[in-house]
Amino acid sequence: MKKSERLKTVADIKASQANKAMETWGLAQRKYSDLLKQVDGLKVYRLEYQNNFNKLGGGGVKVAQLLEYRSFIEKLDKAILGQEQALAMLEAEMIGKRKVWEELHNRSQGLKKICDAALAVEIKQQDKREQLEQDERAGRLRRDV
Repeated sequence: MKKSERLKTVADIKASQANKAMETWGLAQRKYSDLLKQVDGLKVYRLEYQNNFNKLGGGGVKVAQLLEYRSFIEKLDKAILGQEQALAMLEAEMIGKRKVWEELHNRSQGLKKICDAALAVEIKQQDKREQLEQDERAGRLRRDV
């Protein structure tokens, strides 16, 4: 097996690993995007709930109802905080997966360049051999004539 073929096998494996890492990174990005939408939705819902509470508060409310609203808003705030923490963890995970992909991609590209260079050397050597063979045949033909 030629050196370029051996290197191509290794380069193909690294390229496959880089593609898998890119897919994993893409999944992490989608998860992050979905969670970000959820957090934004929670914030909008909390704002709407707060506005409804303020409207009701202007007309006077019972203490029990006031406590219920406050309790629910506190629960929303905790949920938003928890989701934001999860978002931060997903962001860190996404950044890590991107770094893994970049490293694998760079290695893959480096191996591809090495493989291409080895193939170019092999082609050049093959061309030299063919030229020498042609020169040898031409020399024999001249001697035979």
